Amino acid sequence: LSHVNAGVLKVKLATAIIGISSIHLLKTFINAPSMDDKTLLWQTLIHLTFVISALAIAYTEKLLAKH
Repeated sequence: LSHVNAGVLKVKLATAIIGISSIHLLKTFINAPSMDDKTLLWQTLIHLTFVISALAIAYTEKLLAKH
């Protein structure tokens, strides 16, 4: 457990959230004909926000690990 710290756990949690969001977004796209365009847009933007924030967390942890 010495290699597992708070930063690693944050990245793993963000990855899990992205996985759950991806499954939900796929379900939304399968039902897209019955969905409103605004709903599709917002769900996609929320998913992209999760992805970008996870990348930012991972990059920050990578920078901090060098020191």
